[in-house]
Amino acid sequence: MFVSLIQGLGTGAGLIVAIGAQNAFVLGKGLRGEFPWLVAALCAFCDWLLIGLGVMGLGQLIASQNSLMLLARVGGAAFLLWQAWLAMRRVMTSEGLKADTAASGSRRSVILATLAVTLLNPQVYLDTVIMLGAIGASQASPLGFFLGASIASFAWFFGLVTAAGWLAPRLASPWIWRLIDAVIAVVLLAVAWGLLAGMAQL
Repeated sequence: MFVSLIQGLGTGAGLIVAIGAQNAFVLGKGLRGEFPWLVAALCAFCDWLLIGLGVMGLGQLIASQNSLMLLARVGGAAFLLWQAWLAMRRVMTSEGLKADTAASGSRRSVILATLAVTLLNPQVYLDTVIMLGAIGASQASPLGFFLGASIASFAWFFGLVTAAGWLAPRLASPWIWRLIDAVIAVVLLAVAWGLLAGMAQL
């Protein structure tokens, strides 16, 4: 279970920690003190729910069929390689993370905006239900993988709002994001290799 947990932690972090609308939104709320803990909790809970649906539901269905598992491994590896290539491109042309500085809103408007930026983004379903679900289903301990990926999500979002003031000027530096993206690329490449290597066992 420990190995699967570490796999989930690394894969989850590799897919979550990247420049994007959701992270910029969360950072912006943290900087302005606009219900930052609520925003982080909503984002992390949505990830937790979607990862759980993938790993414990759809992922198990895929894992029960060798042909589907083979397709999931090939598709998953291709997706991870694509994401790793994008991360390496960002290493060469990285820009800093700019926090959203729009006017503050009510609790209700912040909740709706958080759900929109999280659930109306097709990428979140690819990353959680499909990608993490398929990878988690192939682990010796799907539950361990689920816990690891969930921990990565909660740690990232709550860490982001906790350290928003300290992070803002540093994440504005392209060099910091080049380093982050380089690590992301290495993690995704390693997981893709593991998926392809596991095809021999099918």
